[in-house]
Amino acid sequence: MTATWTGVTNPTRIENVKPAKGVKIKTVLPLWLLMIGVAVASAGNYPAPDRGDYTIRDFHFQDGETLSEVHMHYLTLGQPERDAHGVVRNAVLILHGTTGSSAQFLRPEFADELYGKGQPLDGTRYYLIIPDNLGHGQSSKPSDGLRARFPKYGYRDMIAAQYRLLTEGLRVNHLRLVMGTSMGGMHTWLWGELHPKFMDALMPLASLPTQISGRNRVWRRVIIDGIRDAPDWRHGDYQTQPSGLRIAAEMLYFMGENPVMRVKESPTLKQTDEALDRYVAYAMTNLDANDVLYAFAASEDYDPGPDLKKIQAPLLAINSADDLINPPELRVLEHDIKQVKHGQAIVIPYSDRTVGHGSHTKAVLWKKYLVRLLKETERK
Repeated sequence: MTATWTGVTNPTRIENVKPAKGVKIKTVLPLWLLMIGVAVASAGNYPAPDRGDYTIRDFHFQDGETLSEVHMHYLTLGQPERDAHGVVRNAVLILHGTTGSSAQFLRPEFADELYGKGQPLDGTRYYLIIPDNLGHGQSSKPSDGLRARFPKYGYRDMIAAQYRLLTEGLRVNHLRLVMGTSMGGMHTWLWGELHPKFMDALMPLASLPTQISGRNRVWRRVIIDGIRDAPDWRHGDYQTQPSGLRIAAEMLYFMGENPVMRVKESPTLKQTDEALDRYVAYAMTNLDANDVLYAFAASEDYDPGPDLKKIQAPLLAINSADDLINPPELRVLEHDIKQVKHGQAIVIPYSDRTVGHGSHTKAVLWKKYLVRLLKETERK
């Protein structure tokens, strides 16, 4: 493997095997509900995804709590390929964002750009693993029954669950690539630190390698406090979704896109109110307040900064200039990437094609960089 990248791209310019026991496989992919609407898996030119569920036994959380079982739901595309030593060489782990699920990576703007024959993550060449993370989707989460008695999990707990899914459930002992969007991007930084020899390359999108602070912490606190302090939250034992979930939905809507795009979509007061009301109505029907609360609180243990030098695999971080959650003017990415031995950072410039924070799922914006990363880290 070669690794030739160090430093920052344009530092003064914003550029701009068979499943293991306990795994159940189903081949019928249903419709998926996403946080921003209903998405149908595109009939793209790539292998049909398989669905699976793996049960992790005796899961210990960082704070000392335990669960006898943690269920991890996931999608896979393709098949694992092993070398002469039994090491899996083609597995790619793809990680979703806060309150998301594996479903977002079947949206046409992602899957149709990446999974087809000859595309960067060709499903006939790579073994793509896309989990619903702990607390999300169809994996174990508060709304399954424990509600606010569900153990408080952090990002390191989520990565521990991902690792056990891979190694125990799918018998994957090496990753060609770890990549993720938003929260999944933050997990990618931590994967590089916690398991530095487990992957050939890392690509975090829409994230920063630093503790949550400033505006990023404030808007998360608004969501957490809005739910937890609502009089109808009832310590998590509500019968109908509490009013605080509405506050959470409004904040999610507020932070999700760039201001120019919002005005183009809703140029009048009436249209803006209608768009926001539609989003909130969807959220109140399809999200759960405890799940949302836990998902945002999970970021409180995120702080990869002190251990960035532990990352050994080549890492390419990609953000967009119009991301309100990770604004480039903070210069965090530009500064901290220098601590990564084989690190490189790119900030995609604002344009009429970028969509704010959600640019992370619009693969046409950044897939050429993914191609370059895979080429540069290819085993010789």
